[in-house]
Amino acid sequence: MPNARETKNRLYEQFAHLAKAMASPKRLELLDLLCQCEKTVEVLAEQSFISIANTSRHLQILRVARLVETRKVGVHVFYKLADEKVCEFFRSLLLLANSRLAEIDRIIADFFDTPDNLQPVNRKKLISRAKVGEVVVLDVRPEDEYQTAHLPYARSIPLSKLREHLQEFSPDQEIVAYCRGPYCVLAQEAVSILRKEGLNAVRLSDGIAEWTKAGMKVISK
Repeated sequence: MPNARETKNRLYEQFAHLAKAMASPKRLELLDLLCQCEKTVEVLAEQSFISIANTSRHLQILRVARLVETRKVGVHVFYKLADEKVCEFFRSLLLLANSRLAEIDRIIADFFDTPDNLQPVNRKKLISRAKVGEVVVLDVRPEDEYQTAHLPYARSIPLSKLREHLQEFSPDQEIVAYCRGPYCVLAQEAVSILRKEGLNAVRLSDGIAEWTKAGMKVISK
């Protein structure tokens, strides 16, 4: 029978194994994408801007650590989080990093913090206004993520297709764009595109996880 010290060493070895599996910027990005919905290797590679081969290698490491699972449909392999707790841990990691690492504040300030691009939003008021058409809530994530879960009354226009729909907006409309949460760049890029066209647009820092954590409902398939 192992003694107390040996048991503790073995436990911390397992904890470290999990931490090591996540100790890669690209693997963290893949987890972020999978927090939105399940995706194929090909889609994950495209959205994370790495090759399919490298994506597969990263996913295998996450799978061995039991952070992700797979299912096969025809020739396609879909990856999903092994448990919702994986996403909760990932979000906690982001919050901890934001509270401890000053460099994160500088990165955010360089890209996100144009004061009038990001304004405090009363979530219930936003939904009430969207319901009666006073504001357009714009989901600029890929279509698969929107189909999995989205804010009530949100309209789906992925960032890659936004320029094709600019003529559908009026300068008199208020547009609130959102994506995957406070560190996602899609909504900020959407706001920049919309504003260059003279449209009234701001970024909502919430993603689906932040929205639901605040006790707000989402539309899920």
